[in-house]
Amino acid sequence: MIRGEKLSKRYGDVDAVASTDIQIKAGAITAIMGGSGSGKTTLLRLLAGLDAPTTGHVWYGDEDICSLNAKRLYELRESMGMLFQYSALLNSLDVYDNVAFPLHEHTDLDEAVIRTMVTMKLEQVGLRGFESMMPSELSGGMAKRVAFARAIAMDPKIVFFDEPTSGLDPISAGVISTLILNTSKMNHMTSVVVTHDVSAGLAIADRVILMWQGRIIAEGTPTEIRESDDDRVCQFLEGRPDGPIPFSRSTTSYIDDLTHRPGTVRMAS
Repeated sequence: MIRGEKLSKRYGDVDAVASTDIQIKAGAITAIMGGSGSGKTTLLRLLAGLDAPTTGHVWYGDEDICSLNAKRLYELRESMGMLFQYSALLNSLDVYDNVAFPLHEHTDLDEAVIRTMVTMKLEQVGLRGFESMMPSELSGGMAKRVAFARAIAMDPKIVFFDEPTSGLDPISAGVISTLILNTSKMNHMTSVVVTHDVSAGLAIADRVILMWQGRIIAEGTPTEIRESDDDRVCQFLEGRPDGPIPFSRSTTSYIDDLTHRPGTVRMAS
């Protein structure tokens, strides 16, 4: 459904995504996993057309998103949904208007029809009856579920989930993961899930992509990823602090930075 070819995104001297090829299969759940700073959210933004790549192309069907004018890109986005990492609810709108927002913006449906659709989506996420509550009155898990309902309000073909379980308690995280799995299968929806939650990613994904330093280092079914003998994959899955994936991303000498004299170590007299 979506294909990225030689995608890269560079910020200054840092390659957030480096010459990456990726395919997102229609109707499947693809989990993009990796540690903090591995480039997974940047890759998601490129696939969703939210950022332009430094180099490469993103194909949505037979259309190259990178070459579309703004009007056509906005039209394509009507077939996409997005659940942002921090929910991104509109604080001035109540739950009903947050979920109804894309329907008000992109359709000419009668308000009675919109109300029915909002009620159906809120029922799916277990929040029917909370329409009049404001975002400030919601827990983190409830806010994520409202954002989920908004993301699927227009029955999109594909939904992008950026860290959907981040910051949630285990029960709320389990609810969100189950919603992604059930909604994707029931609606034959394509889902791209960016997450560092190993258990959630492996539990719901049809295919897993593991990233490190802007590159894909492994991909396959959850079973294939679990059985990988790649030391980097094993370290990430086991959460080990020591291994081929270093904690520090610094490229300069710590002593040189402290002494402000590149290439020279200042000795005490």
